[in-house]
Amino acid sequence: MSVLSKPYMHDEAAAFAHVESIIWPEGPVCPHCGVVDRAYRLEGVRSKPSKKNPEGVERHGLWKCRECRKQFTVRKGTIFEESHIPMHKWLQAIHLMVSSKKGISAHQLHRVLEITHKSAWFMAHRIRECMRDGALAPFGGNGGSVEVDETFIGKEPGVTKAKNARGGAHKMKVLTLVDRDAKRAKSVVVDDLKKSTLVPILRENIAKEAFVLTDDARQYQGLAASPDFAGHDWVNHSAGEYVRREDREVHTNTVEGFYSIFKRGMKGVYQHCAKKHLHRYAAEFDFRYNNRSANGIEDAERGEIALRGVVGKRLTYAS
Repeated sequence: MSVLSKPYMHDEAAAFAHVESIIWPEGPVCPHCGVVDRAYRLEGVRSKPSKKNPEGVERHGLWKCRECRKQFTVRKGTIFEESHIPMHKWLQAIHLMVSSKKGISAHQLHRVLEITHKSAWFMAHRIRECMRDGALAPFGGNGGSVEVDETFIGKEPGVTKAKNARGGAHKMKVLTLVDRDAKRAKSVVVDDLKKSTLVPILRENIAKEAFVLTDDARQYQGLAASPDFAGHDWVNHSAGEYVRREDREVHTNTVEGFYSIFKRGMKGVYQHCAKKHLHRYAAEFDFRYNNRSANGIEDAERGEIALRGVVGKRLTYAS
């Protein structure tokens, strides 16, 4: 059976049951008083009659807390809160985003889900928000190798490209770390590529026992003598070196491979991105990379992982 043929992808009651089973594994949690498994389900409750729905609409997934006596659904306190889009369409959107290697545009979402483009755009950003990983475990914690590189994308707001200028000073900048052993990536949007900007980010996200691998950019020179890491080596891209002949482990090809997917998605699918939203797009590509088939995670499980991240990440339109 296709994942898109599952009952929770089409039936609203099944969709609520599916989300509840993932977010509330130990029973319903009241968002008002925090009590666990002390609520009962309200059946047959309908919304107020309207011109479009004279008999009202059945309110699926409605619970009432035995302690504080307040009503709630699993939407409360999540990216689904205050959304009028049916839960089963949210699940379809999540599946489409986590299973599309280079992303899926808001225009395509609005056509497939039959919702407005504005709703699809906002929905996609809420889903990206739940993909953001707040894990604090540093990369290379097992003494492995961590590749570091940066890339340019789009245009830096307020910066005009000088005539005959070369390089990426006028573009937005993204720094990415890739842990080879854990097969995980973490991307950070930065304002510049100065040593004073990048090195503190490396210290914060890379373990002291890790071995750091970079290209020959000047901002990374001196890391070998730094007490912050176990060691540092680099390849000389400016001289045409991409893999060290004497040591085939010295390269940054893994992070370059990550960027090949990231840039194809950003240029070919999304095409334009404001800087204030770039961190969410980066988180989306990090999420799919960290939860890919090479790590033993397929589409359905990837969707469940995304669902576990919806709590406490409500995003307003003004954000």
